[in-house]
Amino acid sequence: MPSMVPINGLHHFAYRCRDAEETRHFYEDLLGLPLVHIVKADHVPSTGEYCPFVHIFFQMRDGSHIAFFDLGDNIKAEPSPNTPSWVNHLALAVGSMEELGEAKQRLEAAGIPILGITDHKFIHSIYFFDPNGIRLELTTDIGLSDYKAEKRKSAHGELKGWTSEKQARLGRAA
Repeated sequence: MPSMVPINGLHHFAYRCRDAEETRHFYEDLLGLPLVHIVKADHVPSTGEYCPFVHIFFQMRDGSHIAFFDLGDNIKAEPSPNTPSWVNHLALAVGSMEELGEAKQRLEAAGIPILGITDHKFIHSIYFFDPNGIRLELTTDIGLSDYKAEKRKSAHGELKGWTSEKQARLGRAA
């Protein structure tokens, strides 16, 4: 079988939003991500089904996007009932610990509750929710190239260990 074509990066990740303007205000005015593209349609291009929507795109400095669908009903996406609220999240990179601290102050001044700064050994992060209930993480890489090189070497072994532990906990043979 031929190998997969190279995947060059993230173009966009899309979520449902309750209100496009509320979401624009949060991502553009508060987080500083410019609104760069809007698609408005009555039919879904991929399926052909009737569902009036607006699809809005906010661009990050690396050219990737976070996008949202406003389906015109003022309903936000429901969280998954079998998944803790801290699991599904979008982590966005900032350039330094100083920038992370500045972002934390700006968000707190806007009344956004912040969790952190959390030390994850190789990154430091803050956590908060957008108006749609989407958990966001702002994070900065703190270097530690030797640590990351070792983790890269051990990743498959660590995953194999986790898989065995999980199977034992669930009463299944490895």
